[in-house]
Amino acid sequence: MAVKNNVTQLLFTGLFQDPEAERVSFVVFLPVYMATMLGNGLIILTVNSSKSLSSPMYFFLSHLSLVEICYSSTIVPKFISGLLVENKTISLDGCMTQIFFFHFFGVAEILLLTVMAYDRYVAICKPLHYMTIMSRPVCQMLVLSSWLGGMFHSVIQILITVQLPFCGPHVIDHYFCDLHPLFKLACTDTFVEGIIVLANSGLFSVISFLFLISSYVVILVHLRNQSAEGRRKALSTCASHITVVLLFFGPAIFLYLRPSSTFTEDKLVAVFYTVVTPMLNPIIYTLRNAEVKNAMKGLWTKKQNEK
Repeated sequence: MAVKNNVTQLLFTGLFQDPEAERVSFVVFLPVYMATMLGNGLIILTVNSSKSLSSPMYFFLSHLSLVEICYSSTIVPKFISGLLVENKTISLDGCMTQIFFFHFFGVAEILLLTVMAYDRYVAICKPLHYMTIMSRPVCQMLVLSSWLGGMFHSVIQILITVQLPFCGPHVIDHYFCDLHPLFKLACTDTFVEGIIVLANSGLFSVISFLFLISSYVVILVHLRNQSAEGRRKALSTCASHITVVLLFFGPAIFLYLRPSSTFTEDKLVAVFYTVVTPMLNPIIYTLRNAEVKNAMKGLWTKKQNEK
């Protein structure tokens, strides 16, 4: 039986209720989004243009940057444009689409971070077999699996959501469409759906996070047997990965592994992982990586010489 919905348009309350605060937010977040596009786009261009960055680690990094661009673009343009208008509306179909791609790219990023941790494990713990284990076909398969995993996760989420009836109210106490805020608008009990989301998002995030942390613990233990220079280089690379993992997983676990709420701090936490973190990743990976910085300088010099 088809689900009948009386609600076709939804209204966001936004990040703040104060128009002045929203205008200030526009001035702050528009440059952040532009920096996200520029930084991640520059990493993709550099990795694909530089022969010195042909290792699996940079192959995965370029795909992570692509995911970051897609992930941020699912939420931020609509959010920023809404800061300048009083009525922040979205169609119910548009809301479902936003939820689908938000979770699709979010889980694809989680799986890519897991793949990158495995890559560092093989590189540090099994260096003699690294290029055999992490061959280009294997790397391509791992990246494809990350995208497919995100797709599978998101399909489950959206199949749960589209079956819910929405007959009013139509106000979402958030600045974008996500499952918990939307469930509050359903005119039926969503306890079972909430448990499925808890398992599909919250527990998945926790298990992935624990796997990642365990991988880096094994790597750190293994580093005790290496030279001081080997330890320094490996720790520099791992520190970037661990920082990104903590920035991404911390907010996700906070929001999805507990009962739904509409506290203001939830929105601020969401701002951090939808707007700020995608901008920080290129900075984290380039500041501590001499190879990427040198490749970027080489790319810039090449462009200048072509003029």
